[in-house]
Amino acid sequence: MLIYVPDTSVIVDGRFTLFLEEEKNPTVILAEAMLAEIEHQANEGRSLGFAGLEELKKLRTMADDGLIDLDFYGRRPSSANIKEEGEIDDLIMSTALENDAVLVTGDQIQRYISEIKGIRTKYLEHPKTAVRNIEEFFGELTSSIHLKGNCNPILKEGTPGNVNSRKLDIVITENELESIASNVVKRARMEENSYIESDLNGATVVQLHDMRVVITRPPFSDSVEITAVKPIRKLSIEDYALGGTLKERILSRSSGVLIAGSPGAGKSTLVQALAEWISSMGRIVKTMENPRDLQVSKEITQYTSLEGSMEKTGDIMLLLRTDYTVFDEMRITPDFRVYVDLRLAGIGMIGVVHATRAIDAIQRFIGRVELGLIPQVIDTIMFVEGGQIRSVMVTESVVKVPHGMNQDDLARPVIIVSDYFTNEVKYEIYSFGEQIFAVPVDSAVKNETAIQKYAREGILREIRNLTGINEITIEYLNENRVVIKCPEEQISRIIGRGGTNVADLEKKIGLHIDVEPSSENAKRGIPGIEIKNRIVYINIGKPNVQAKIFVNGVLILQAKTSSRGIIRARTSTETGAAIFSAIKKNQKIEYFVEGSAD
Repeated sequence: MLIYVPDTSVIVDGRFTLFLEEEKNPTVILAEAMLAEIEHQANEGRSLGFAGLEELKKLRTMADDGLIDLDFYGRRPSSANIKEEGEIDDLIMSTALENDAVLVTGDQIQRYISEIKGIRTKYLEHPKTAVRNIEEFFGELTSSIHLKGNCNPILKEGTPGNVNSRKLDIVITENELESIASNVVKRARMEENSYIESDLNGATVVQLHDMRVVITRPPFSDSVEITAVKPIRKLSIEDYALGGTLKERILSRSSGVLIAGSPGAGKSTLVQALAEWISSMGRIVKTMENPRDLQVSKEITQYTSLEGSMEKTGDIMLLLRTDYTVFDEMRITPDFRVYVDLRLAGIGMIGVVHATRAIDAIQRFIGRVELGLIPQVIDTIMFVEGGQIRSVMVTESVVKVPHGMNQDDLARPVIIVSDYFTNEVKYEIYSFGEQIFAVPVDSAVKNETAIQKYAREGILREIRNLTGINEITIEYLNENRVVIKCPEEQISRIIGRGGTNVADLEKKIGLHIDVEPSSENAKRGIPGIEIKNRIVYINIGKPNVQAKIFVNGVLILQAKTSSRGIIRARTSTETGAAIFSAIKKNQKIEYFVEGSAD
């Protein structure tokens, strides 16, 4: 009578229990090392561990029913042994050797090592049939299913842009859900074109043929949950009616392309069509995916993160001499940096990002890469909605005065974002102070509201940092001049000595700035001015009041008027000279009087 010692590989995928169905009253010895490894995986919330526990429970039932003799052997390894590569396999082989048993494995390397050691070995091939639970929920137009224990399954049905949710009239028990999850994991290990993409603490991602299955467990989720997504149709590039010039632009390798859209908009369907079309044109195309779920032809090799790092995958990609790389999809900062590195190395890039507008796709690069590099790495943005290409934007870099600014000395590098089909400029992206803004040009053309908004925010931020006060309002006198209204006692702090603060602000934002007290009874006007015998006479017309004199919004003089409502200033003084110079330059001179009744 033969004694069998199974290793972990044939336990977790169910091959061993299927094998025993053909044996008569066999003796099975389970290595404590194998039990400890499965327990460890289950404790970490890994689906492989739970699948293994289900199979071990089946073995216990078979033993209780008298179908097999079941025994346990060996020492329980430490947690360090479990994590050490090859240690568990060695302990399982030792169990088989010491009990003169047959090692049953589905691992080719384990098979070769055990045979080299002289251990009798039984290698189990993948079974040709398997239970197919999860497909039962999919109909012809079902794009995804959502299963949770003791809840009704929810199905999403329809094409992109026309998706509806439907709740089934059945309830999935937790035991049924565990069975479905276990079968998914087993099939991923046994069936061709299927694999476990990742098995983390509480989350397992499986690619099962053309279906992506995500299994979550505590502690990651509050209970076991399964989400499966399946493409319902595959389109070709002809289905998108792209113009010949746009195809030439993409195929020229002079561009970095972004495919943008919200979840479920049809981004993956479009990028698959693009990848296969480019490949059909004789170009070498690779993909970078995590998880690998694009449905592309066999000529296109699909790569995932190497040792958990897309940066390492990018390093390998540079050695593969590929013409185009599809990056599906970019989420975190290292992903965007890899895209930029590959694009600057001369590889044609097609990146996929979540975005609700085409401009949002570009903004996801801002702050992650230098602003000046964006037009070099992003040439074309295709925005997808409802399964269709709704807009195509292109970028270019120029040096110009941003729209809405009028001073030539404010010229700077500006990224122009235009509609590909109409050549209409939609956005300008540039540095504004210490921030970067994407300004919609169409709004700026109509009423300057976008420019005013950013300028106002910049002024408020600077003033609040300077004075620490919040009682500030800003009004536009015209497109080139604003007035800051604040408490009177703060005016001098805002203006600064000699007007330096206001001058710096004017230079930074490109607008002229006036400063006024925010009190409701503050009055302003244009004084009468006369110069005699090197004395400037400023006629306010209000006797015995405190008045302030401003030149182009900058406080120059504060004094009490005479009984005739006049303020005098000698041109030999700094204040008088400034006023005299303002008169010659025809600059705006105003007075402000607090508390006047008229």
